[in-house]
Amino acid sequence: MINLPNDFKRRMMSLLGDEFRRYEAALNEPPVRAFRVNTNKISVADFEKINPFGNRKIPYVDGGYYLDFDKVGNHPYHHAGLIYVQEPAAMMPAACIDIDPDAFVLDMCAAPGGKSTQLKVKLGDNGLMVSNEIIASRCKTLAGNIERMGFKNHIVTCLDTSRLASLFENTFDVVMVDSPCSGEGMFRKEAAAIPEWSNDNVLKCAGRSAEILENAAKCLSSGGHIIYATCTFSLEENEMLIDSFLQSHPEFELIPVKQSVIDNTSDGIRFDGCKCKNIHYARRFYPHKGEGEGQFAAVLHHKGEKTPRITTDKQQTKTDPVLLRFLDDTLTDYNKKDITFYGDTPVFYSGDIKIDKGTAFMCGVTIGEIKKNYVLPHHQFFMAYGTEFKRKIELAPDSIEIQKYLHGEEISANCENGWAVVTVCGASVGGVKVVNGIAKNHYPKGLRLLK
Repeated sequence: MINLPNDFKRRMMSLLGDEFRRYEAALNEPPVRAFRVNTNKISVADFEKINPFGNRKIPYVDGGYYLDFDKVGNHPYHHAGLIYVQEPAAMMPAACIDIDPDAFVLDMCAAPGGKSTQLKVKLGDNGLMVSNEIIASRCKTLAGNIERMGFKNHIVTCLDTSRLASLFENTFDVVMVDSPCSGEGMFRKEAAAIPEWSNDNVLKCAGRSAEILENAAKCLSSGGHIIYATCTFSLEENEMLIDSFLQSHPEFELIPVKQSVIDNTSDGIRFDGCKCKNIHYARRFYPHKGEGEGQFAAVLHHKGEKTPRITTDKQQTKTDPVLLRFLDDTLTDYNKKDITFYGDTPVFYSGDIKIDKGTAFMCGVTIGEIKKNYVLPHHQFFMAYGTEFKRKIELAPDSIEIQKYLHGEEISANCENGWAVVTVCGASVGGVKVVNGIAKNHYPKGLRLLK
């Protein structure tokens, strides 16, 4: 039985009234699990043909399903990045609006990567995603999830949001602000957060979120959208903050979200002193009303006219002949103009945003490390460019060979010598070096299944 703080209970009773008992009862039910199909690697229609994880659809998320499977992280489909496991209510904010495939998108507080990966699959080859996380350890997790999804033209930064605002002023078409909050909506899933809750912490979090939202506005280009989200119920961190922001920023307006989200959420709450006439456009997700934890979202639109993006002609980076020989031998096709160096590391990156050395934790797709006369490819290269590999080793998801590979063992290979990619259902899992019919394992040790 979850024991809620008395001050929190009083707050929720004032918000929910007669519904409070249903809410309290819902907290003692098991958390709801879910996943999304990574359409960067497989279509939803094709995944439905092989889906072992549960086929009950989330009504407001394209390619989202409720999860009915144990130890999903061990499954080859997870290692191949065909799915992303995510709490279902947390999928709601990124589903609020449609996004132009050519958009530049910033996720300011991105770890572990759920909302970033959900937004990135909406972008095309000309779109660009920047995912930021200020805590270095969480940034590493974020980069790992993006790597597993096989995304190209994706940048990861580890910066304070004020630094983002100074580097990328008026740059992005969409800014996601999944703000660090008091975490009230996650009490069922993360009971350890309950003892940390206090009225003082709510106010502290609200002040921090207001600062982050101000920096988001600086990063946004004219005519763009900010998606503000939290996993808390407090008015101070949600409707009150949005109302205050709109009062000081008349160039913004609160707009409705997609109908599928409206149909599965509750209206934002009008409070005493609220000046925003449309505060009901904000959305609330409650665990006693929907399948998932607590979540809040509001979409802010900049009313200015959208200005055309100025693109710059990219100069060809001088490339090492060792690198070009490696790419020619490994890939069926690639664009030499997309090869550049981030520091001393060769990467594929075609974005129009210039990323200075030291700014990014990860920039584009890391190709590998250039040695004296050869290239040692990076795992990210296998995951993002696997479909372009000349040598592919397709393994069945229920085969002994894929289990051996995920455990770090050698497997047999029926292809010529050289670097090859291991695939499951056509999706990259990782790399091997084939030598005389034996594929030497290059799956990162930190990702391998334990024996």
